[in-house]
Amino acid sequence: MSEKIIDINHQIKDINSVNLENMVESCEIGPTTGRQRRQDAFQVRLDAAIFQRDLPLPGHPCNGDEDLYPNKIGNFSKALPHNQLGEVDLSAYKAYLRALSTGNPDDFEMIPLRGGAKLANPQSAYAYELAGPDSHHLSIPPAPAFSSAWNASEMAELYWLALTRDVPFAEYDTNPLTLAAASDLSKFSDFRGPKVNGEVTTGTLFRGNTPGDLVGPYISQFLWKNIPFGASTIVQRNRTTVAGDDYLTSYQDWLNIQNGFSPSTSNQFDPAPRYIRNNRDLGEWNQRDFSYQGCLGACLILLSYGPAALSQTNPYLRSLTQTGFATFAAQHILDFVARAARAANLAGWFQKFLVHRRLRPEAFGGRVHNLLKGAADYPVNEELLNSQAISEIFNKYGTYLLPVAYPQGSPYHPAYPAGHACGAGACATMLKAFFKEWFIIPDPVVASADGLTLLPYTGEPLTVGGEINKLATNVGYGRNAAGVHWRTDGSEGLKLGEAVAIGILQDYKRTYNEDFAGFSFTKFDGTTITI
Repeated sequence: MSEKIIDINHQIKDINSVNLENMVESCEIGPTTGRQRRQDAFQVRLDAAIFQRDLPLPGHPCNGDEDLYPNKIGNFSKALPHNQLGEVDLSAYKAYLRALSTGNPDDFEMIPLRGGAKLANPQSAYAYELAGPDSHHLSIPPAPAFSSAWNASEMAELYWLALTRDVPFAEYDTNPLTLAAASDLSKFSDFRGPKVNGEVTTGTLFRGNTPGDLVGPYISQFLWKNIPFGASTIVQRNRTTVAGDDYLTSYQDWLNIQNGFSPSTSNQFDPAPRYIRNNRDLGEWNQRDFSYQGCLGACLILLSYGPAALSQTNPYLRSLTQTGFATFAAQHILDFVARAARAANLAGWFQKFLVHRRLRPEAFGGRVHNLLKGAADYPVNEELLNSQAISEIFNKYGTYLLPVAYPQGSPYHPAYPAGHACGAGACATMLKAFFKEWFIIPDPVVASADGLTLLPYTGEPLTVGGEINKLATNVGYGRNAAGVHWRTDGSEGLKLGEAVAIGILQDYKRTYNEDFAGFSFTKFDGTTITI
């Protein structure tokens, strides 16, 4: 019976196909016939595929830690079984590598896990995307090596982020902790965050290096301003956690989480919703958002500014008889913001699982703790061990573990690059391609120190391009604020997402009928690109 039903369905489909083709051939008007259009559509897709195929193949270098340390202390192994030092069971790690090497779904089911937690979507590293570059066709530099001064500086920054999590951004210039953080990070020989005259300042502290990051408030206007949402308005006062709500500061809790056990406690929430006013608020926003939420809000805000905020290359700004709709208007832009996020995360997951497998900062904190407690001998750089950050952490918590904002610690996938940063980099690039970067944000605001109100901002004008870049940094680096990512996870994730978005735009450039000069915008490195 089922075979007859399938056969009947195929016959109906064939009949409808013939009838539809006849209708189209008899009724349509336009520059091409139905058959020619079908061939042209095929050619557009084929040309895009050939273009992506013929781009040079990149290398995929890593930092070498996995081969350098037989006990795998420099690599991600969360949820697998670990010994009392938090070192992974090597047979389990071998099974993990085998599954990643073969890509066989059955091999992933054979990875030994301990506490019940599951690895987060490793098989997405093999997925294909039909627009833009293949996830394996993009590259990022090696992550900082375990024992390097660079890595030490990133860990010191994370300790300071934990110590200053409750300091309002409005008080960074005067708070003793942020002053100490800037001073301490300035002493590291290879700290690569932004500086002024070679020094970290409270104005550059924890910020990114993209154009606009250092202009105005720490938080982007797009995370503070009301969001027009159809017939509603979203006021960006968010649920947040109470001050001091930190986790994984006791050794047994830390070890249980590395083994994949559920946390023994949960976040404690502030009864009052607040505008983002410190890094605790930002980290909590980052825990609850969906992949392109920040850029979706930004897109809706920008669309509310009307045609004046659209990119000068938008062809409908010059038309006397037409407006955009399915192309070069809200539908088009919103769709591209969303689709870029998923494609960027495919690229990120390839790098995470199949190239770098970088350990999470919380795991590195365990290495530091066991080293300084005399339980193990690990090659942690002396600059970190001699830093003020280390002593301040121990004085406050009694351990050298990294305090994180989430009871479960980091997600169950490797650190490098950050998924939030990949998505934010791609979505921000789409926004810059469609909106005028030098448009000045009207009526800028800044959150009060208690986060209960928004106040007028009266400093240097804030541009769309700068605030989009800042938004990307806020989304990417907000995970650092929670303690679950490194600085380079964010900075390289943004650039990887940008490359994904550029590839998508390259493929779509030839699909439009309008007299369109191309997409033109400023990249995160400050250079201008035209597609």
